[in-house]
Order: sequence, then C-alpha cells, then structure tokens
Amino acid sequence: MEHLKIASDNYVAFTFFIGTMAMMAASVFFFFEVNNTSPKWRTSVLVSGIITFIAAVHYYYMRGYNLETGDSPTFFRYVDWILTVPLMCVEFYLITKKAGAKIGLLWKLIAASLVMLITGYFGETIDRGNSAIWGAISGLAYFYIVYLIWFGEVAKLAQTAGAQVAKATRTLGWFVLVGWAIYPLGYILGTPGGFAGIQLVSNPEAAAHSMDIAYNIADVINKVGFGLVIYALSRSAED
Repeated sequence: MEHLKIASDNYVAFTFFIGTMAMMAASVFFFFEVNNTSPKWRTSVLVSGIITFIAAVHYYYMRGYNLETGDSPTFFRYVDWILTVPLMCVEFYLITKKAGAKIGLLWKLIAASLVMLITGYFGETIDRGNSAIWGAISGLAYFYIVYLIWFGEVAKLAQTAGAQVAKATRTLGWFVLVGWAIYPLGYILGTPGGFAGIQLVSNPEAAAHSMDIAYNIADVINKVGFGLVIYALSRSAED
C-alpha cells in the first residue's frame, strides 16, 4: 500500500498524528510506572494507561481513515469515547473508594457518560435533523456528571478522603467542566444549523475540519491530563 503522507497544510491529519504519538507515549509511561506505584493506587494508574492506549490505537486508525477518505471518522471516534470516557469516570470512583464510595456511584457515572455519548452520536450521525434535541439530552447527562463531581457524591467523598485526594478530585473536576466543554463546541460545529440556532461555521467542510481539530486537541489534553493528575496523586498521597 502506498504510504500516506500528511500535507503541510493538512492540520486535521497533523492533529491526528500528534494525538496518536501523545497517547502512545502516555501509555508507555503509565504502564511502566505501575510497578513503581503504591499498591492502593496501581489500579488507578493502570486504568490511566488503558485509557490512553485505547485512544492511541483508535487515533492511529482514524488518522489513516482521514488521509484515505478526507472524511471525519465520526463512527470510530465515538467507539473510542464509548470505551474511554466511562473509564475516565471510573477514575473518580477508584480514588474515592477508600473514603466509602459505593458501587452505585460507579454505575451512575458510567450510565450518565453512556447516555451523553450515545445521544451525541445520534445527533451527529443518525438523526442530524434533530441534533438540537439529542444535544440537549447529551448536555443534561454531561451536567449530571459535573454535578456529581462538584456538588454530589464524588465531591462529598473527596472531602473525607484526605487533602491530596480532594485536590486531585478538584483538578479532575476542572478537566470535566472546562476540558470536556470542548466536545459540545465540536458538536455545534459538526451538526447542521449548529445547536439552538447557533451557526458558527457556514461551510460544511470547514465545519467538519474544525470539529476534528477541536476534538483531537481536547482528547489529548483531557486523557493525558487525567492520567497525569492520577499519577501525581499516587506520588503525593500518603500510603
């Protein structure tokens, strides 16, 4: 097969390439550090490595798909998110488990993340004519996750889990509140008519390119950043 080259002005493919390398490097780092981690934090660091490894594999294939077709790999992106975003939510359960987090909290986080992603996928691909409705449902699930982290069970448990856990939870909470907010922006750019009447980009091709770049940047920041916060927690928290 002819080697696929990235043109110097193909910023979409370039961000896919950078995303692949960043996720791969993070995975190697987290996996190698598992055995150097305190036993009670090893699972959290391991999950961080699994998240970035899954993303690295998907980004490799998404990059090839984009170079071959020029299209946005929406389906493959959502497959990646269906696997990695619930795992990112699992991290909140893992770091608060020792403070009394119950399995019910884990299922709430996973369920809300799946609703957020599945309805987002419907709005972007299957029922684009009703993208505003699907986007609203997805947004409600997102804000429910934000509520749990900032004001609900996660926040309350973090306060009793020690200063380091509370600090890490707040930092991860900012990733969810600010970092994950880039995804709705990509959704608005990638759906017809924008969202709630907002039309940020009139050219459909430019909208798709902008969406991919926004998603790629967000993925690297959020997934690698999540893992680094967990890693820092595993080094600073008391055994």
